[in-house]
Amino acid sequence: MKDKTASMKPIYICILFASMASQGMNAQDDPLPYAEIPDAPVEYTPGNVVSRMIDGLGFRFYWATEGLRDEDLAYRPGPEARTTWETIGHIHGLSRVILNSALKQPNIPQEPVELSFEEKRAEVLRMLSRASEIFRQSDDLEAHTVIFEREGNTSEFPFWNQINGPIADALWHCGQVVSHRRASGNPFNSKVSVFTGKVRE
Repeated sequence: MKDKTASMKPIYICILFASMASQGMNAQDDPLPYAEIPDAPVEYTPGNVVSRMIDGLGFRFYWATEGLRDEDLAYRPGPEARTTWETIGHIHGLSRVILNSALKQPNIPQEPVELSFEEKRAEVLRMLSRASEIFRQSDDLEAHTVIFEREGNTSEFPFWNQINGPIADALWHCGQVVSHRRASGNPFNSKVSVFTGKVRE
C-alpha cells in the first residue's frame, strides 16, 4: 500500500529518516515500547506530567494499531475521509513534531520516506518514547517551543501549543484508528485498559 501522507500539511514532515537512525530509534532488534504504560514518576513535575501524557498516547497508539490487517489499513469511512493508513501517517507526522519540540529542533519539510506499516508504527512508538524520556528530565518546558521553518520563514510557538496541538491531535486520531478498525471488522482488544495502562489477563 502506498503512503499517501505527501498531501499532509508540510509542517508535519520534519526530520530526516537518517537523523532518526542516528538516535537509535529504528533498531529492529529492540522490542517496541508501550505494550504497557511505563511506571508513573514518583514526583509531580511539569516535565513528568508531559512525559506521562505522551506515554498515554504511546500506549493508546500501540494497541490501536496492534494486529491491523491490510483491509483495516485500506478502510475509509467516507469519500472525503482519510483511510486508516493515511490517519496513521498523520500521527507519524505529529509524533515528529512532538519529538522535535523535545529536542528543541525546528520542523523542516522533507521529502517523505516510503515506509511499510510495521516500520511506520515502530517509528511512531520510538519517537514518542524518546520524547517522553527527554521531557521527563526537563525542568524548563518554556524552552521546548514548537518551531516551523519553511521556505526561509520561521514560525515559533510556545509549548502550550504543543499540548493542545500535536499531542491532543494525535490522541484524537488514535481514537479514529480504533473506530475505523471496529468498522472494518477488527475491533480493539477489549482486554486493554487505557485507565491502568495494562492488558487484563
